[in-house]
Amino acid sequence: MKVLESEENYLEAILVLSLNNKRVRSIDIVNEMEYSKPSVSIAMKNLLNKSYILKDKDGNISLTAKGQKIADTVYERHVVISDWLMLLGVDRKTALHDACHIEHALSEKSFVAIKKHIEKYKQDSLENMENDIYNKNKKTGVKNG
Repeated sequence: MKVLESEENYLEAILVLSLNNKRVRSIDIVNEMEYSKPSVSIAMKNLLNKSYILKDKDGNISLTAKGQKIADTVYERHVVISDWLMLLGVDRKTALHDACHIEHALSEKSFVAIKKHIEKYKQDSLENMENDIYNKNKKTGVKNG
C-alpha cells in the first residue's frame, strides 16, 4: 500500500517530536506542523487505522514498528537532502523547506546516488584537509604522525 505524502509528514513529525520529548500528544503535532486540531485529529485516526501509530488512554502517541520504519526513512531523506543543499550553498531555512518537498518525490535510486555522492564529497574533503595539514607540516618542519 502506498503511503501518502501527508502521512509521511505526520509520521516524521511524530518521530522528531519523540526525539525531543518522552511523550507526543496531538496538540504537540498541531503546534509543530501548524495545522488545525480537527485536521490533526482526523490524520491521527487514519494513522491509527493503518497501524502506523498507537495511542494510549492518556492520548500519548507512539509509532508502531511499521510507522517507525516509514518515519526513519523520511527523516533520513530529509537530513541527507537538506545537508546536501546546504553543502551546495543554499541557506539553512531554504534547504530545510525544500528538503520537505524533495524527500517525498525522489526515487530510491536517485536518493542512494545523492547519498553516495555526499559521502564521496566528504571523504574527498577529508583527504584534501589531511594532505593540506601534511604539506603544511612538511614545510614548517613538523613531523607527521
